[in-house]
Amino acid sequence: MSDAPGDALASRTGLPVGFRYLLDAFPRDRWTTTLDETAAFWLQMHAGFRGHQAHMEGLVGQWRADGDLTTLHRQLIPAVQSFLQHLDGHHRIESGQYFPMMRTIEPKIGPGLDLLDRDHDAIHETLDALFRGGLAFHQAVVGNAPDAADKAARLSDLIAHGARPLARHLEDEEDIIIPLIQLRGLHG
Repeated sequence: MSDAPGDALASRTGLPVGFRYLLDAFPRDRWTTTLDETAAFWLQMHAGFRGHQAHMEGLVGQWRADGDLTTLHRQLIPAVQSFLQHLDGHHRIESGQYFPMMRTIEPKIGPGLDLLDRDHDAIHETLDALFRGGLAFHQAVVGNAPDAADKAARLSDLIAHGARPLARHLEDEEDIIIPLIQLRGLHG
């Protein structure tokens, strides 16, 4: 199923109106109240991804300031590996376990969950590019290749390129999932 105009992750500026009815019933300003344990954990996981993105951007910023390719390699490669592993695992659990359960609890939100699944596909294309960029940078540094700085720049561009779509997805997913958990629970 293709995205409707304005629904594609790369161009979306917010959650489409048709998927906001749960958020309207349980808006973000009420999320400071006691949240269901699963909802709170979901937000904690998303905060971790935001923090990890910021950490990678900080490492790249430091490299751009000091030019220390060795330090960048030593710190960024493990950070990228951890980010890729955690985000991939998180999306697999969501798409494979939580989203199907949520479809039975709240069938009306099925198209919103489809949107989030399409986001996962788009993000995984970015993650694949990030993996390939990280590998190319690692191989260039280990092999003392003359283009190692170019590979670092390419990797840093990939990190920056993936930031906005990831942030958009995390926010939109929260706007569907947190109210759904709070209003409907996960047990039907």
